[in-house]
Amino acid sequence: MAGSIVIPCPHCDTLNRLPAERRGEGGKCGQCGKPLFAGHPLPLSRARFDRHAGAADLPLLVDFWAEWCGPCRAMAPVFEAAAAQLEPRLRLGKVDTEAEPELAARFQVRAIPTLILFTGGQELARHSGALPGQELYRWVQRHLSG
Repeated sequence: MAGSIVIPCPHCDTLNRLPAERRGEGGKCGQCGKPLFAGHPLPLSRARFDRHAGAADLPLLVDFWAEWCGPCRAMAPVFEAAAAQLEPRLRLGKVDTEAEPELAARFQVRAIPTLILFTGGQELARHSGALPGQELYRWVQRHLSG
């Protein structure tokens, strides 16, 4: 047995323990009963960010964006599609830099969109600028398998 992993619920943020070998089966939250994988990026506030990035065994890919940003709007459907394809291997989240300037400052986001891949609460990789779908998948694959 490979052990278990901790996954925050995308609905109520409760931490759930799931056998690692059963991650692909999804699972349900022990608190709210909803699926642990929603297939959509999570909107992340400061409190939710810390819960999903720091308390989870699941890698987290975060899109730091703003509504007024043209490249951010162009990348939004690519990021949405990626969430459906990349879960349950990792979770995708979005941080609106206008609503959460403290998070943008904390991670020294200087340009948007900026993608940051976190594992165990630590930054693993960063990319500034929009990425088309296949490039996004390759970028994630390169950093998670290396």
